[in-house]
This record gives sequence, C-alpha cells and structure tokens, in this order.
Amino acid sequence: MDIRTANTLLYCTRWKETVEFYRTVLKLPVCFSNEWFVEFMLNDSSRLSVADDSRASVKSGGGRGITVSLHVDDLEAVHGHLREAGCNPSPIKPVWGSPAFTVLDPEGHRLEFWEKQNRRFS
Repeated sequence: MDIRTANTLLYCTRWKETVEFYRTVLKLPVCFSNEWFVEFMLNDSSRLSVADDSRASVKSGGGRGITVSLHVDDLEAVHGHLREAGCNPSPIKPVWGSPAFTVLDPEGHRLEFWEKQNRRFS
C-alpha cells in the first residue's frame, strides 16, 4: 500500500460557518471547492475537507466522536490567535507529555493543537 495523501472529511449542518472558520480563522489554503465541498491543505500530504451534509450521503455527527489533532511549531502563537479571534480555546496544559489545547469549530468538531515538548509552557 502506497498512500500519497490523507484526507479527513467533516460533514456539517453548519457548512458555511465551518468553511469560513477553516478559511479565515485558521487560514488554511483551499485545494478544491465547489458549492457543497471544500478541501483544505494542512501540509503536502494531509488534507481536511468540509462537506455540506444536506448535499452528501453521509450526515453530520454534530462534532461527536471526532478530534482532529494538529502538531504545530508555536502553540502559544496559535492559542493567542484563536483567543483573539473569539474561538474560546481551552487553557494550554500537558496532554500525553506535550503542551496542548483544544477548540471547537462551528460544527462542534474538536481540534487539538499540540507542540512537541521542547520548552516550558504556562
């Protein structure tokens, strides 16, 4: 098996708001979009897509049972950006030995941002 890219699809009832969150708050580049589906680039081999569940065969789980875990270089900067954007991120605390925090997208999907433990955090 030779997997070239991975894509996580999030099905949403609040599709427009969720797309805007990933596009304008997280500032993820768009790889593909149409009237009901947007694929965002996380890095060269990872994608995150948002689909309008009213147009898809799979329905939204309302954010239940999903955590998208994202390793970032500067956790405090991401936390500050999301706080300033009014996203109400959780406090930074250790998770599995590394500093991390969570935030919910407009659909209720849980996003976990973490940084490799290489410095002290508050």
